Amino acid sequence: MNVKVIRLSSGEDVVASVLETKEDSIVIENAIVAVPAGGGQLGFAPYAPLLNRDQKELEINTKWVIYIADVNDELVEQYEDMFSPIKTPSKKLIL
Repeated sequence: MNVKVIRLSSGEDVVASVLETKEDSIVIENAIVAVPAGGGQLGFAPYAPLLNRDQKELEINTKWVIYIADVNDELVEQYEDMFSPIKTPSKKLIL
């Protein structure tokens, strides 16, 4: 998965798997946004909760994108756990 954080001009930080980068748009799938969960914690919610559940891909015009960047490894692991059909063990060593 090519997991990135996409900052939109609306102020939203979207975490998604980037499928394709076109000249004037990007195609993403499994998009989520960070939402305050209380106590200084963050939770995640679907980016576009009103979409048909079968529609996984979205195309976003790049005029709304401020930046696209890598996310930290812990968040990538959590994201992959949420969306990967294959569950992988954590990367901790067995001693």
